[in-house]
Order: sequence, then structure tokens, then C-alpha cells
Amino acid sequence: MDLLLVILPAFLIFTAGYIGQKVLKLNVKSISTMALYLMTPFLTFETFYKNQLNIDYFYMFIFSVLLTGILIIISIIAGVIAKMDKVHVSALMLGGIFPNSGNYGAPVALFAFGHEAFNYAVIIMVIHGLLINTVGIFIASYGNKNASSIKTALMNVVKMPIIYGVILGLLFQFLNIRLPSTILDSISLVGDATIPTIMLVLGMQLSEMKVQNFGKRYVNIITFVKMILSPAIAAVLVLFMPVDQTIKQVFILLGAMPVAANTIILALQFEIEPDLISYTTLITTLLSLITVPFTLFLIS
Repeated sequence: MDLLLVILPAFLIFTAGYIGQKVLKLNVKSISTMALYLMTPFLTFETFYKNQLNIDYFYMFIFSVLLTGILIIISIIAGVIAKMDKVHVSALMLGGIFPNSGNYGAPVALFAFGHEAFNYAVIIMVIHGLLINTVGIFIASYGNKNASSIKTALMNVVKMPIIYGVILGLLFQFLNIRLPSTILDSISLVGDATIPTIMLVLGMQLSEMKVQNFGKRYVNIITFVKMILSPAIAAVLVLFMPVDQTIKQVFILLGAMPVAANTIILALQFEIEPDLISYTTLITTLLSLITVPFTLFLIS
């Protein structure tokens, strides 16, 4: 029951977006663009500015990249075997690679393992956010029907203001530049609103979803990669991580999270099967009510 109470707020926000879109009929893509280009840079700047980095975070980064790379290879192989086109392979990667570690994983880590685990979860969340906003943007841009080359996809990554939020946050931290509290409060105000906005967009997109736009095999593959293979591979990788047990537990737990809500923003922005990504986000989130407690049982 306590775990359900942790998960409940996320479902309430999804529902608010769903009902709001049914009533108001807003332009979902405009709101997703606002979240991606205007709001997320504030969140990434604040996170990298405030969190002091150490060697444990380096290992978290390296092994997160390894897990992402392995899942990319598996997704490409699955796409080739299933004879998918470029757009659907990109959708498979977006759905199968990136976990909902922020507005879902971090609270569960806090409930399961305490404040120390929560702090680790926040750092891994930031790493995942960085990967989504670099690797994820490249995948979405290159998978777009209108993308002409790898160079075009790389240029889309470079143009993203999120990257510069990360760079500025790290620069200000390393140079020990102290910002006035009033400026930090303004940055935090926008940053704190980012994740709820993304979650609202997910609910809004679900309200416009047309199930006939995609085949069930795509849903099955994404669900299998995200909910079964991802935590299993994470469990193998932690055997080689020279970090304490709590970090290993958090790493596996976040690997078992459902599809990241952020991916719907990229799917909308670059027109990579947003209905499919929205639906798999919903399915994996519902399925996580069973798989997450089971994962906690195994790693506790």
C-alpha cells in the first residue's frame, strides 16, 4: 500500500493531463516544445550546479552509458529481425532505452532505501536526463522521416539549449561561482515545474492516442526490452561496479523503471510514433506496479 501511495501522484498528474486535453483541446506539440526548449535547461543547470561530483558519480555515468549502449544494440538487432523501418527502430530505442528515473524512480528509491539512496537516484536521474537529451535527441532526429543525414541529427543535438544548461551548471560549479539566492529561486521555480509539465504532456498525448496507428508487436518488443532485459542487464553490470551496495541497488532499481515520460516530448517534437511511445509508457507504468515490487524483493 505504501508503494502504491508513492506511485499515486504520478498517475494523478497523468490523469489531469488526459482529462484537461479532452476538455480544452490544447496544442500538445506547442506545450512539449516549451518544456523541451524553455524549461528543461533550467532543470539541468540547477541540478549540475548544486550537486557536487565525485568518483562514484563517474562510475554511475560510465555504467549508465554502458547499459544504454547495450540496449541500443539489442534494439537495433530486434528492429532488423522484425524488419522495422527507420522510424519504428528509433521508436523502439526511445521506448526501450530510457527509464523514468526522475518522477518515478527517485521517490521509490527514497521509500525503499532511504535518503542516501535518494541522493544517488537524483544523480543517476541527471545522467539519464543527459543521455536522453543527447543520445535520445540524436535517435529521434535521425529516425525522423525528414532527416537527411547523421550530420543533420548531430546538428539538432548541438542546437538543444539543454546541453548548454548542463555545461553552464558544471562550469559554475567548478569555478565556484555563487549565484544570488533570488536568481537561484527563479531558476528553481522553472526547474521544479519541468517534470510535472512533461507528465501533463504525456497525459494529454494519451488522450489523443489512436491505437490503430501501431501494431501490438512494437508494444511487446519495447515492453520486453524495457521491463525485462534492462533490469537484468543492470544486475549483471553492477557486479563490476566498484561502488557500495546502495548505489548498486539504486542502479538496478532505476533500470527496472518504465518508459521515461521525457521520451514522449522527443517523439512529439521529431514525429517518431508519439502514439506508440505514449501507449508503451502507459503499459510499462501499469506493469511496473508488479515488476518494481518484485525487483525490490530481489535486490533488498
